[in-house]
Amino acid sequence: MKKVLIANRGEIALRIMRSVKEMGIAVVAVYSEIDKNSLFVKFADEAYLLGPSPSSESYLRGDKIIEIAKMCGAEAIHPGYGFLSENASFARKVKDAGLILIGPSPEAMEMMGSKLAAKAAVKKYNIPMVPGTDEAIMDIQKAKDLANEIGYPILIKASAGGGGKGMRIVEDSKDFVENMDRAISEAQSAFGDGSVFIERYVSSPRHVEIQIMADTHGNIVYVNERECSIQRRHQKVIEEAPCAIVTPEIRKKMGEDAVNVARSCNYVGAGTVEFLMDEDHNYYFLEMNTRLQVEHPVTEMTTGFDLVKEQIRIARGEKLSFTQKDVNINGHAIEIRVYAEDAQKGFLPDIGKLIRYRIPAGEGIRVDDGFEEGDVIPIYYDPMLSKLIVHAPTREEAIDKMISAIDNYEINGVATILPFCRYALNHESFRSGNFNTHFVRDFFNDVSVLKADPTEKEVAAIIGAVYNHEVNGDSERVINNGQGTKSAWYYKRS
Repeated sequence: MKKVLIANRGEIALRIMRSVKEMGIAVVAVYSEIDKNSLFVKFADEAYLLGPSPSSESYLRGDKIIEIAKMCGAEAIHPGYGFLSENASFARKVKDAGLILIGPSPEAMEMMGSKLAAKAAVKKYNIPMVPGTDEAIMDIQKAKDLANEIGYPILIKASAGGGGKGMRIVEDSKDFVENMDRAISEAQSAFGDGSVFIERYVSSPRHVEIQIMADTHGNIVYVNERECSIQRRHQKVIEEAPCAIVTPEIRKKMGEDAVNVARSCNYVGAGTVEFLMDEDHNYYFLEMNTRLQVEHPVTEMTTGFDLVKEQIRIARGEKLSFTQKDVNINGHAIEIRVYAEDAQKGFLPDIGKLIRYRIPAGEGIRVDDGFEEGDVIPIYYDPMLSKLIVHAPTREEAIDKMISAIDNYEINGVATILPFCRYALNHESFRSGNFNTHFVRDFFNDVSVLKADPTEKEVAAIIGAVYNHEVNGDSERVINNGQGTKSAWYYKRS
């Protein structure tokens, strides 16, 4: 394998490119019009325009991506995450074109892409599952009877897709039919598939997942767990490895179950098996993500493995470079997804120009990003600017290091989620490890907690920055007030 096309953009394209280049393989970028001057385009050995800025006219153009790969002589395509990464039709077309997709087979994607098909596949391996239906609901009255038998609250879920679409929590039998109709309508609209099923609602769930790696020689290894329970709108914000409450015994059992999930669909490559864990530490199979995860760096930081390089080796037909006995846990890692979002406005995405952009640095600090100062954050794509990852010997030290890294991350021009992340990391429930996926609902109902007044020392620094600007004509100075970065002019105007 001498040349790989990266069918993605931003920080994940750049992160993949770095590992691929370190292996002596040339990288090809594809880009939309608005991304033509992006870092990942500059970093690539070759770069080709896909089309206009909207993803439907660029990064989702599988036919154009395959055409470019063949034209430039790339033997393989790495889809990253998002866009076409779990698109079985695209995976099949890549294979039919005589190219290698750095990922699982189309058949595995299809099976695990349907929650109902996934449940049916893993059932023979006795994987723990939340009580509910194993097939799409055809008879609503029959489903209502089963819901009464299982007991409320009940969760209605779409078989296809995710992100909370087609998902409804039903607290009482009298609301069942109405919520069922809405869930079916949402699922049909979002995924083109109105299939839904029901299961008992786990009221205080934690989101714990297992990273697996599988080669073409029958070797499947679980690479420990990650905790991803701090979420907003069913999307992860803070992730860590290992989970604060997972014991070695639970880790082993959960890992073995994850391996069996991979075995149930003849999985090859990097994948993630997601579980829900209740307050009694019972866990239940949720789904399998058939791609590299956003949060994979915390696994890399605590194991020493480069998961992208491992993906490449697997795609080349090589055996895994490690066995289960080689997998250990070294310290603790935390990742935050630095979104251009305003937590004080319901995590509303923000767009604008990065007037100032300075990343934190130091031992045990890693930033996977795809932007630089002066870049404009586009409206067309996911608002994630970067992934900020820290590693330390203990969880407590990792939390403190992350807070310090946040304080030294200077972003001016767009609102970011950094103040919320700082608040969450400092919260007693997070520090104690006693939290679940309802953190935002339970502890962040008053956004005024992010509006802290600057200290006397910070005011002095702000006044000095303003004076320096007025006297010496310096460019705008950014001051960090411990609650996220603000410009000196923000306080002057205030």
